[in-house]
Amino acid sequence: MQIPVLMSSIASKATKLSAKAKSLASRSSLYLWTFRYLRPMQIAYMVVRRVINISPRLCEHIDPQTKTGFRLQNSICPENNLLQGSTLTFLNTTIEFDQNDIDWGCEEYPKLWRYNLHYFDYLLDPDTHVDKDRILIDSWIENNPPGMEDAWEPYTQSLRIVNWIKYFATVYPNEVPQRWLYSLYQQAYYLEQQIEYHILANHYLKNGIALLFAGTFFLGDDANRWRQKGMKIILEEAEEQLLDDGGHYERSPMYHSIVTEDYLDVFNLLESNDSFNSKQDKLYIQDKCRKALDYLAMVLLPDGDIPLFNDSAFKIAPPPESLFVYGSRLIDYQLPQTAESQQIINLPNSGYYGVKNGHDMIIADFGEIAPDYQPGHGHCDLLSYELALNGKRIIVDSGVYDYQANAERKYCRSTKGHNTIMLNNQEQSEIWGVFRVARRAMPISPSILENNASVVFSGGHSGYERQQRGRIHNRSIEINDFSWIITDRIEGSGSCLIENFIHLHPDISAAIEANKITLCNADGQMCAEIIYNGQVEASIEKSEWYPEFGKRIKNSMIVFSSQTQLPFEMEYVIKKV
Repeated sequence: MQIPVLMSSIASKATKLSAKAKSLASRSSLYLWTFRYLRPMQIAYMVVRRVINISPRLCEHIDPQTKTGFRLQNSICPENNLLQGSTLTFLNTTIEFDQNDIDWGCEEYPKLWRYNLHYFDYLLDPDTHVDKDRILIDSWIENNPPGMEDAWEPYTQSLRIVNWIKYFATVYPNEVPQRWLYSLYQQAYYLEQQIEYHILANHYLKNGIALLFAGTFFLGDDANRWRQKGMKIILEEAEEQLLDDGGHYERSPMYHSIVTEDYLDVFNLLESNDSFNSKQDKLYIQDKCRKALDYLAMVLLPDGDIPLFNDSAFKIAPPPESLFVYGSRLIDYQLPQTAESQQIINLPNSGYYGVKNGHDMIIADFGEIAPDYQPGHGHCDLLSYELALNGKRIIVDSGVYDYQANAERKYCRSTKGHNTIMLNNQEQSEIWGVFRVARRAMPISPSILENNASVVFSGGHSGYERQQRGRIHNRSIEINDFSWIITDRIEGSGSCLIENFIHLHPDISAAIEANKITLCNADGQMCAEIIYNGQVEASIEKSEWYPEFGKRIKNSMIVFSSQTQLPFEMEYVIKKV
């Protein structure tokens, strides 16, 4: 009797070891495919930070002096009432605080919330009382010694340095307390030793902007070095990060808006302190700002806000209208005239295509997931789209809930979280962790064709070739006056489970009858219908929409599914009623 038990035990252990081996192999593959896209600089600095771990130094024996005549025009003020009375609100989470005993650690809250606490955006709110600002700055200096987690991380430092300088220039132009200047100087000195070469992208740009601000604000050799280093980063990243069509290379409309504000702030600094900078650099930044603002105007939906592709949510970046007003004040920016007739959206560098027609608009993402070496804000949203009718969103992107390692983060980045197709329950790209991507889908031949009667944009991606060579998802979207025809063709061979998702705005309800789905507004009035071919099963599932960080709203998701042989083609038509 003991031999069978022993054999069973051995078999059980062998099964567990085999499972562990497969898991290890899978994990190793993710790491290898992720690291193969990184730049040598990133890998080198990862080693320096995590293995060698050299601690930054502070500057000794300093008496910080500011430049005479430093000035700034008013920048964009936060509109979200971050600081009210004795409450602080970030990412739709509010806490009560005691001005005399502020918990700057807030360990029970997510890291991004804690970051916001240390950014000090709330200093720029004109409704915040100056005495309260003074208490907050003094408390931060007292309770956050150099090296503190969150408070002294380079991205957090970068935003805080710029916010403090903006605030000092506005509220204390001639009498900044020396204790504050000492802390600010040490923060800039510390940041210079922590530039985020291992991340690059928008983090690296923020580092450069903070150094430029500090270098322009202070006097001395350190300040001169910061200014030169910051300007070098800003100019190099303007060339790389802002594409020829004006879009930001991370392909996130939210981060595009953030970077647009960044470059407007840089122009503000250069223009307001002209003697410290070259005219050529200023004109170059001005041109980049104009193109970025034109791009933003092009992609906005009829409700005046951004599409939610990739890591995008409302109320993080400045509202588009605030950016246009800021641009108007700084560079005399004028919004392009709204076309009375149909307007084509053709942004090939960032991969966005669409059509505006009065108060109706469709915009689709047919471009790369992100820069190869930094896909942290990329989603599995290739060939997905958003649709607005009569000025209101009807079909939506799922948005982003937070940057935590949880089910919501995974869903928001997933193929299922977007208006596109999933094959055999596999993601378009191998998203993992909070910000990682291993093997990624690559766009194939995106294009747009216009004739007298309609506009067609089309393209494909290679993400499902991990299943089988030649297994390609192609999509075309044809726009007529009051209909949008979405045609999907899956190339390849063999049996395949195909799921095609359509996410509805929370105000929209859906009902299926025969081969037609009726869409109704919140008041029960029909606004559109979707007619689909009979080769698929249609269902309506419960889902969630995340239009803001920390905010979830119940909505409905239409799913067309079919277990079928490839190649396969399906089509559905959205008709405005």
